[in-house]
Amino acid sequence: MTGRPRPSIAALPAYKPGRSAAAAEADHGVADAIKLASNEAPFGPLPSVAEAIALIAEEANLYPDHGAAELRADLARHLGIRVDQVTVGAGSAGILQQILLGFVEPGDEVAMCWPSFEAYPLFAQLVEAEQVRVPLRDETFDLPALAEAVTDRTKVAFITNPNNPTGTVVGTDEIVTFLDAVPATCIVVLDEAYDEFVTDERVTDSTRLLAEYPNLVITRTFSKAHGLAGLRVGYALGQPDVIGMIDRTLVPFAVNALAQAAARASLAAEDEMRERVAGVVAERSRVAAALRSAGWDVPEPQGNFVWLPLMERSADLGLALERRGVVTRVFDDVGIRVTVSDQAANDRFLTALVEAAAEET
Repeated sequence: MTGRPRPSIAALPAYKPGRSAAAAEADHGVADAIKLASNEAPFGPLPSVAEAIALIAEEANLYPDHGAAELRADLARHLGIRVDQVTVGAGSAGILQQILLGFVEPGDEVAMCWPSFEAYPLFAQLVEAEQVRVPLRDETFDLPALAEAVTDRTKVAFITNPNNPTGTVVGTDEIVTFLDAVPATCIVVLDEAYDEFVTDERVTDSTRLLAEYPNLVITRTFSKAHGLAGLRVGYALGQPDVIGMIDRTLVPFAVNALAQAAARASLAAEDEMRERVAGVVAERSRVAAALRSAGWDVPEPQGNFVWLPLMERSADLGLALERRGVVTRVFDDVGIRVTVSDQAANDRFLTALVEAAAEET
């Protein structure tokens, strides 16, 4: 091998994104596959956002503002917190990696419930941390068990709310109980990538917790509800000293000018964004109801996707769906995650699922 890579990196599996529709078409000879594998929004940027992107594209020869100062200021005003409590990164995933780079050393522990966001183990292995995985309970984060698993060696604990891939939530009161139970030396990352889609009344505004819990970091993204996944911009909220440490690991100019302009314009058009989200939530309810009526076990979805906990059936059923041109996200021996898209795509999934299930028998 050329060079001498770190053993932990040489053993690091590559992140596997959701399969594309084009890959399914090539593999199965279908001509009109749809991708419901990556929880992408079924709509593009809002008109005002597209206009902002077009304007800033004329300055593509210039470096962006490394610190995204204007976007940070907009977020602080929008959320009612101080600007030094906000940072911006290359998607919330980029910020998650920054957090581990800033706070975790080789041999430290990173705790999570599992299954959850697939990037957590990759980031933990990147910093050579020991992973502590606690099983979900009823497809939901088991916060009491996670709290018991935290030790004085645990530097970071993840709470994913809603959880990806199961779509379930824990109430804010449960999060408070967890925060009270773990030491302040443990950074608690509340990953709220799908926050805008949550309708469960047990989940309230988490930003109010920042004043009382200095070890809490909240991460969010413009990829999902704002429809800006291709531009890679997310943000984190926390106390200034924690935010400052996260900033130290930011790759220079990681958030490009197009992303910054689009995020600012999307914040300014929040009412329009919320209307689009309401449409996705309505479709989510319709799809979940249709699945349950057909006899499928579907946990209460709170993201922009539904979850089928199919265990050993997952791979075969996922393949059968793909042969019908419906690409989902398959977690072998665990379940299938299906993005909620527009009505036509959702109906196609429901029809394909009936056919695929009949094929099993």
